Amino acid sequence: MLLALPLLATACALDPDADHDGPDAPAAAPLAAPPRVAWVLGSGGPRGFVHVGVIKALEELALRPDAIVGASAGAVVGALYAGGVRAAEIEALALSLQPWSLLRLSFGAGERLNGRALAGMIRDRVRVRLLERLRTPMVCVAQRLADGAVAGFTRGDVGIAVQASAAIEGRFTPVRIRGQRYADADLRMPLPVRVARALGASRVLAVDASAHEDRAPPGAEEYRAMDLRKRELTRPDAALADLLLHPDFGYWAGMSRAYRQRVIEAGYRATMAVADRARRLHMA
Repeated sequence: MLLALPLLATACALDPDADHDGPDAPAAAPLAAPPRVAWVLGSGGPRGFVHVGVIKALEELALRPDAIVGASAGAVVGALYAGGVRAAEIEALALSLQPWSLLRLSFGAGERLNGRALAGMIRDRVRVRLLERLRTPMVCVAQRLADGAVAGFTRGDVGIAVQASAAIEGRFTPVRIRGQRYADADLRMPLPVRVARALGASRVLAVDASAHEDRAPPGAEEYRAMDLRKRELTRPDAALADLLLHPDFGYWAGMSRAYRQRVIEAGYRATMAVADRARRLHMA
């Protein structure tokens, strides 16, 4: 532990609540053109590895979206793919990633951790700084904490937009953008199909990365109650999707390599099982 202290010290954020208010600060604006087909990748914490398997299958089927809309884990995976990172590379990253490497200690904030390193990793991988310059239009969905309003960032710094979308309230320092604090939209809109529709998407393939609450084992009652609350938040958006994927890979979440492999494989299999429907959705 003592040997790790110098490393942790260099990884601290002395001003975790700095305001991003420059010309490249993330902004919610209409897309250049309404997307014909949008992929919506929901929030889900470690369950969000399922998005990697879904994208792997869709790439294998030679299907591409006109826009990707992602929340939290969905924003992370979606931004990488929108930036031109191939599915195989995303999978390799997902399996090798050490989660602590994307966290930084925060001094002077209520939360102990922040996601600045995540923002840097996204920029490094996509090699493009701005959302509007990504290969595929990308929308990073976050919640404005002042009033709970949901914002879909379509322009500005891709790293900051992803960081804001993945800043789990109460765990990671929210991201201040033009004076307003933003965090994960999981408590408002975990599956942001309505954001995709509002941006003009004609057809939507949505990936629900939440738990299957009906599979909760004995002893999981407290977690199941939270799952049921999330299901109520997910329901109106799920109803608006043209094709909804909700892969089942077991109830309990984790971070082991074996868990990640199982989740990715479940996403891949669930997508391949509806390959014909996915093709029709993209080609109609």
